[in-house]
Amino acid sequence: MQLGRVIGHATATMKHASLNGWRLLVVQPLSNQGGPDGEPQLALDHLGGGKGDQVILTSDGSAVRDIVGSNTTPARWIVIGLADT
Repeated sequence: MQLGRVIGHATATMKHASLNGWRLLVVQPLSNQGGPDGEPQLALDHLGGGKGDQVILTSDGSAVRDIVGSNTTPARWIVIGLADT
């Protein structure tokens, strides 16, 4: 799990069938000190995270496949919680 900040959203006119119905967020992973930790990532979201929100992410491929309900999804990151501020 990793804390991240939503910096935007993405739209796709064509995407893998397993991603239909999922919102796509651009999320900047954060370090323990609150600064950027690597490059921004594209994450699936079903909790309603918006720009500027802190979210809890996972990149556990098995968890993502279980949540999405597809063993062939190309998704790697998913929002699993909204962080209290």
